[in-house]
Amino acid sequence: MLQQITKKVHASERITGEEGLWLMQEAELLDLVPLAEIIRQRHNPNKNVTYVVDTNLNYTNLCDAFCSFCAFYRTDPNDPSAYTYTVEQMMDKIDRARKSGVRTVLMQGGLNSELQLDYYVKMVSETKKRFPDVTPHYWSAPEIVRMSEVSELNYEQVFQALYDAGQRSMPGGGSEILSNEVKATVSRFKPKDTVDQWTKVHEAAHKVGLESTATMMYGHVEKDHHIIESLEHIRNVQDLALKNDNDGGFTAFIPWSYKKDNTALAKFVDEEAGPNQYLRIIALSRIMLDNVPHIQASWFSEGKKTGQIALRFGADDFGGTLFDENVMLAAGFYNRTTEDEVREMISEAGYSPIQRLTNYDLVEGSAAELATTK
Repeated sequence: MLQQITKKVHASERITGEEGLWLMQEAELLDLVPLAEIIRQRHNPNKNVTYVVDTNLNYTNLCDAFCSFCAFYRTDPNDPSAYTYTVEQMMDKIDRARKSGVRTVLMQGGLNSELQLDYYVKMVSETKKRFPDVTPHYWSAPEIVRMSEVSELNYEQVFQALYDAGQRSMPGGGSEILSNEVKATVSRFKPKDTVDQWTKVHEAAHKVGLESTATMMYGHVEKDHHIIESLEHIRNVQDLALKNDNDGGFTAFIPWSYKKDNTALAKFVDEEAGPNQYLRIIALSRIMLDNVPHIQASWFSEGKKTGQIALRFGADDFGGTLFDENVMLAAGFYNRTTEDEVREMISEAGYSPIQRLTNYDLVEGSAAELATTK
């Protein structure tokens, strides 16, 4: 089977789900490395690793999705730890972040049905008006579903309103594992209980012209074939995006492992996934997702050393600085860094660090830096 897969990779032929499952279950871990490297070089033929200076801001933790893997949400607005910030309060947070050098704001939150579509549209328009050099990388698929429900508009109409306000990209959160069988345990309530609620949102985003990322949270109740199913859904959505006559589509795939502390799902999980499984998934995703340009290594969720090693397993991006991250912090996981440390980690791994924007354009000054590293 390895010879068959190797021949396909060299010939730029797509591997099947069955072949992907064999790589997941049977192949030696290190046998995936040269295959992943071939596809990495096709998309990114250099020794550069990109990163973004960003912050992760949450506007509300009120949520009625009751996801069993989440320790972040609150259900009672009278809970002293519950919050919903105004647009003006969020602008103050962005202002502080921008003064620290942030170029992208990743904004997500709970599913708060009290918030109307105008709130989200204004958040985008005010960000663009006040901070024109900051990219609003806002709202995961479940939040878009909730906006659609509250406004009684379809997904494309919601995205058109956000696009007109200035939004051009969205994060890939809310997918977890794209399998209805898995979702029945980890996210069994609307708007996160079916695969379609994630895939159809991203299809609509791409159709309107937004770029997005794709994500996967593994290491809980899923089986190996569910991981393959998830990758195939992402690959299929990207195939559709590439047929559109616009810039829409997935820019990157970002896997991370489930953190169990303070979550209801913990009773079903004996041990958290280790670095070997993460590295296998990084390499496998690079091989299977032949139509997604970037694979992101997560120093944040997997640890800094594992993030560095992932660069040898097919990843070409080191993600962001993620100042102000609170979701994993609620699950008892703390990891922080600075831009200088990100650059140092990339250099230590044998690559050249290049700062980028959300859309993978290089920031001013990095273009010259890139030219010297080719």
